[in-house]
Amino acid sequence: MNVRLILLLSLFGAVMAVATVFVIPPKIEPLVWLAIFVACAVIVARHAPGKYFLHGLCVSLANSVWITATHIALFDSYAATHADEVAKAAEMGSPRVMMAMTGPVIGLVSGVVLGLFCLGARKLLGPRKG
Repeated sequence: MNVRLILLLSLFGAVMAVATVFVIPPKIEPLVWLAIFVACAVIVARHAPGKYFLHGLCVSLANSVWITATHIALFDSYAATHADEVAKAAEMGSPRVMMAMTGPVIGLVSGVVLGLFCLGARKLLGPRKG
């Protein structure tokens, strides 16, 4: 397992955490995440020493830590640009608490997706050389 690779790729999550608060609107966010997932999958497929699925899963779990912590810390700014999401969370209780509870679940689900992307990228790129 390449922990350094996982931590470096999780920096995409750190950047996205801030960018989704201040720059990237909610409607565009899924497209940006798709591009990040494809890039991460190719990087994992080329540089991980094996266990590609697990590397992708761990990257997304680390991303969820960055994103959840940032969105909670910058909650007022996040709420100003994500009114619909905050309103849905408020229906179930405190939006901050809901973010803290759902963040890891979203990280796990997206980790399964990224893990599958990593496996697919490894297959598409063919066997590793040397």
